[in-house]
Amino acid sequence: MKKVEHIGIAVRELTTAIPLYEKLLNTPCYKTEPVASEMVNTAFFKTGETKIELLESTDPSGVIARFIEKKGEGLHHIAFDVEDIHAEMERLKQEGFELLNETPKPGADNKLVCFLHPKNTHGVLVELCMERK
Repeated sequence: MKKVEHIGIAVRELTTAIPLYEKLLNTPCYKTEPVASEMVNTAFFKTGETKIELLESTDPSGVIARFIEKKGEGLHHIAFDVEDIHAEMERLKQEGFELLNETPKPGADNKLVCFLHPKNTHGVLVELCMERK
């Protein structure tokens, strides 16, 4: 793993969360993007070498809506940038980690992504991501 690529934060509404994070981070939101397959709208901020991704559910049955219902708004996942997502997925499988998807899937910000089950990572949802070429 090369670095922390981004930190994902679940929010109820981007319309109120974006201005708050612009003030907090003292930087503008540089991109918003829907990810229909995940039923979310995303907003991105860059601070130093790390990005912050806000996630708003577009569907009451979506994973972010269910997360907020259960745990409230807040830290949802931490994403690590990897050189070769396929190799990293295979390595982690061999190490005993449970992958939530067997093949990489398209994510926001031109990435291929895979999530690790939080039961294997002390309750933290971990995302692997690789720039799509």
